[in-house]
Order: sequence, then C-alpha cells, then structure tokens
Amino acid sequence: MTEQDSGSRRSLWRFVKRLLWAVIGLTVVATATLGGLAYVWLNAPLVLRSEHVELSIEPGTSVRAIAQAWVAAGVEEPEELLYQWFRWSGQSRSIRAGSYEIDERTTPRELLARMVRGDQTLQTVRFIEGWTFRQVRAALLRAPHLRPTLQDMSDEQIATLLGFQDGHVEGWIFPDTYAYSRGVSDLTVLRRAVATMQRHVETTWQDRREDVPLRSAYELLVLASIVEKETGLPSDRGRIAGVFVNRLKMGMPLQSDPTVIYGLGSEFDGNLRKIDLQTDTPWNTYTRRGLPPTPIAMPGLQALRAVARPDPTPALYFVARGDGSSEFSNTLIEHNRAVNQYQRGSP
Repeated sequence: MTEQDSGSRRSLWRFVKRLLWAVIGLTVVATATLGGLAYVWLNAPLVLRSEHVELSIEPGTSVRAIAQAWVAAGVEEPEELLYQWFRWSGQSRSIRAGSYEIDERTTPRELLARMVRGDQTLQTVRFIEGWTFRQVRAALLRAPHLRPTLQDMSDEQIATLLGFQDGHVEGWIFPDTYAYSRGVSDLTVLRRAVATMQRHVETTWQDRREDVPLRSAYELLVLASIVEKETGLPSDRGRIAGVFVNRLKMGMPLQSDPTVIYGLGSEFDGNLRKIDLQTDTPWNTYTRRGLPPTPIAMPGLQALRAVARPDPTPALYFVARGDGSSEFSNTLIEHNRAVNQYQRGSP
C-alpha cells in the first residue's frame, strides 16, 4: 500500500467518524425534542369539544377502541396519539371498565391514571325508610343515568327476577343511598338493596330475644315494617315494638292504621275513615289478628333491631300526640283518655 493510499484511507475514516458523530448528535437532539414534546403533551390539558366529556367503558374493550371512544365522545386529540400513549405507558392492561367524566383541566397523563385507578363518575339513588316498593320504582325511574329495564314489568315479575318465588318483594329493599356507575341497570341496584336487607334481617333475627313471639325472620321483617310506619319519633321505636309484641303474645289485634292504608292501595284518598277500618283485606289488622301476610314498607335497621329486642313495657296502646311522639297507655280507659286529649282536643 502506498503512502498516498494510506492517507486516503485515514481521511475517509475521519470523514466517517465525523458523519457518525453528526448522526448521533442529530439523533440525540431529535430524541430530546420528541421527548420534550411528549412531556409537554402528556402534561397539558386535553382539547375537548365541551366543558365535560363522559364515557362508559365496557369490560373487554380493547385499548384502541378506548382511544377511539374518547375521541368520539369529544376529546379533540389524535386517536393514534391517545392509543400509543395508553399502549406504551405499560398500564393499558390495568385500565378498568366503568363510567368516567373529564373536564378541560384533565391531561392525558391524568386521564390514563383515572382509568387505571377506576376513578369513576358515580351517580346515587336514595331509598327512604318507610317507602313502599311503588315509591322505590318511582325513584329508580328518576335516577340519572340508570339504565331502565324494569319499567314494563309487574311487581310480581320483578320479584321473580330478584329470587322471590311468592311474587312479593315489598319490604325486602333496604333503605339506603346506593352509588352506581352510569349505564348500570336498575335491576343491578335493586339486587344490591335486596342483598343488603337480607343480610341485615338474618343478622338481626339471630340476635333476637328468645321471648319475641315471631316464628321466622320474615315475620320479623313484617312487624318491623309496621313499626317503621308507626314511628314518628325515633326514641319511641322500641316502645312501639314492645306494644305490638305484647299484643301478639295476648292474641289481640294489632290495629295498625298503616296496615289498613296499605291494604286499600290506590283506593286510599288520604283520609282514613271508620268504614275503611271495617273493610276486610289481608292487611287489615283491625279485622284480622296476627301479622299481615307481607311487609307494608321497607324498614330501616333500627326498626329491625327494635322488633328483635323491643323495650320492656306493660303498654298495650299508643296514640300520636301530634308532635311526632306517642302517648303510651296500659289500659283501654287510659288510651281513650289519651285519644280524647291528643286526637279530639278534649280534656
């Protein structure tokens, strides 16, 4: 090899090295630039078509479909960009199904974190102590973003769906506030409420006093529903339960106005008359002794506990004083006097 050839090779090698360093430098600059752009995008608020964007993700939805769904719902970002972010984050398999809502402050990083945490937007529906199943159904129809599936069914059909083969669901809905994801069905909420009531009834039944004259947990539920409807002042609940327990032990009619009203159904116009008390129905505890065949409303936990462990009392009667509280009497003479005083305004 001549000296001229050797010099040429050295010059070529220096050129190649310079070119390699230039490529490496450009790559570093490009990588840094892309990394910087990615950092800015991940931490900048998403562009939305409106102030809030909502999306329900069903179980089994693919990562690409989730990205597509957010864009379709109102996120004005490139679908491919969202998809690649979800994918390359390493957390795409941790995204949870559910209902989500984002606002104009939400960044791509926060969006993914929210879906991974399952930080859903929840709605609520509240069932009140003493409500009937008719009122529960009305509340379900009013509940926001709850998917209606029961509106065309009868009470008996719903009871069957819930596992009550006798066709009666009255009383089995536990009064509470229930949170749910958007798009959840009304049947799903009802099933939770029923399971909660069943658990409380069974626990309370196991904790009952031995002298309580009830043959089953269902009878406890029935009597608790009456106590719930009769109680105006919470502190009276135990004594009211005690009065009804005393009457059951003696074979006296319970003579509860709310049971009569329940038996009248849609015929009740808000004014309970003497003829109503004399009109026999399965729920009329004036014309029939013992417990009615079903609950008349949904009792709360305190009503269940009051029936399982009623306050010891010799009272056989009580009457509303007009301020929410009740006047208790041991004898019919005392009771008539209390009725005259508090109901008729006579001394």
